[in-house]
Order: sequence, then C-alpha cells, then structure tokens
Amino acid sequence: MSRFQVSWLQISAAVVFAIALGGCSRAHEQSEEPRPASAAPDSTLTTPASPATPQSAPSTDERKVLAVFGDSLAAGYGLPQGKSFPDSLQKKLDAAGYAWRVVNLGISGDTTEGGVARIDSATSLKPSIVIVELGGNDGLRGMPLASTRQNLERMITEFQKAGAKVVLAGMSLPPNYGPDYIQGFEKIYKDLAAQYHAPLIPFLLSDIVTKDLRYFQPDGIHPTAPGAEIVAGTVLRTLEPLLGRPGHALDSAAHRHQEFRDPPMKPLAPRTIPQPR
Repeated sequence: MSRFQVSWLQISAAVVFAIALGGCSRAHEQSEEPRPASAAPDSTLTTPASPATPQSAPSTDERKVLAVFGDSLAAGYGLPQGKSFPDSLQKKLDAAGYAWRVVNLGISGDTTEGGVARIDSATSLKPSIVIVELGGNDGLRGMPLASTRQNLERMITEFQKAGAKVVLAGMSLPPNYGPDYIQGFEKIYKDLAAQYHAPLIPFLLSDIVTKDLRYFQPDGIHPTAPGAEIVAGTVLRTLEPLLGRPGHALDSAAHRHQEFRDPPMKPLAPRTIPQPR
C-alpha cells in the first residue's frame, strides 16, 4: 500500500465518494474566464456554460505567465474569493520577489477530457509554465485508465509544443476503489512525468492530510483556506527550480527596453592645446 493510500485512509472513503460524485459533478461545473489568481471569483456553483475566450493580460504586465490548469481544487471550490491555492501561490511568489503572474484556469468538476477540449484557450495565454492539475474526477468516476492517460499525455505534449514547461500534479484515490485501479491511476502520473521529463508533485494534497482533517472542508476532499495555503507551498517547492532567480523576468524586460534607447555617446578624443612660447 502506497503512502498516498495511507493518507486517504485517514479520510472517510464514504464521504469522499459521495461528495466527489455529487458536489463536484459536471452538472455543477464552473466555467469562467481565465483570471489572475489574486482575483479568483466566489466559488458558488453555477450551471455549465461554454468556456470563455481568454483575455490578454494588460500590456503593462510583462511578467511571465504561470497557468494552473485544473479542476475544483484549483478553482477554490467552497472558499471565499481570493483564497484558492493559486491565489496563495501568487502571494508567495510576490513575497519571494519572483516576477510571475499566476492565471487560474481551474473549473470545478472538470475531467481530463474537458481539459483537452480547452487546451487552445490556455495556450493562447502563452504561458511559460503550466501546472496540469486534472485527473482526480476521472478516477473518482471510475473512468478507464487508458483514457485518462491519453488525455493527460495530449495536454502535456500540446503545452510543451507551445513552449511551456509542464508540472504534473498527481492525485490518488480512496481505498474503496481497489488496489489495482488505485495503483494503475497513480502510475499514470509517474510514467508520464518520467516520459516527458515533467516535474511531478506525487500527491497534491499530501501536506494537508492530518488525523483530525483540520485542513479539509466538511466534504473531506477540498482544502480549507489554510489548507489551500499549505498546498500552495507544496506546489512552490516543485516550481522553484523552474522560476529562475527572483526578479529575473522583470530584469529581462528592463533589458529589452534598454536595447531601444539611444546608444551612449562616445567620449571625445582629447585635444592638444597649444602652449604659449
């Protein structure tokens, strides 16, 4: 039994199963415009709608884009505005001096199939890094593992082709899904990360699993606001090697502006002044 299954054993399998198939179903899917993480909307569930076209960032914001491409865990289901883990990630990056803009592309209830359908809307943002946080709903619905793998592989390859570095956020499942299915599910993330040289977060929620479940909402699957902040720290540990030095993106922008300035004047050659005889 893996340590991730042991973590899930600490969470009520019955509660997780019921809520995941009910509260997080696509019948209650959120679909919304990509947004800066610091401006995430309220997590009130809405009727499904067609994915909106991403809006370009303000021309004055020259920070590189870090997209969180996920489901309700990224969307901040059940949390107040601005309290999702992408929101906390943006705050941690700012505090550390990293010049990155986090864009939250989380949609509650989304599956890997839904993720494939909106790849183009994500690549239109020209992200430098994409965190792929999808697959949990596939597993909770017992979808064929081959389909989940195929969809995740499609996302990874398309994002990499677009020039983004991909970070894969892995998940596990409650023990009532059986060891064969669970092990096969976890193996998808490990295999794809190795195959495509993508940094892997083995289990996104690993750092918030405690005996008293204090960092989970009553549904036993979505983090509380303090839990989301811890998850942001989990993500940041994997991200840091990809971020460059703090302030590097802004330094690069300043350098580009410098290139268009007038070149410095060359110093005049010294003149010989005639001396009186």
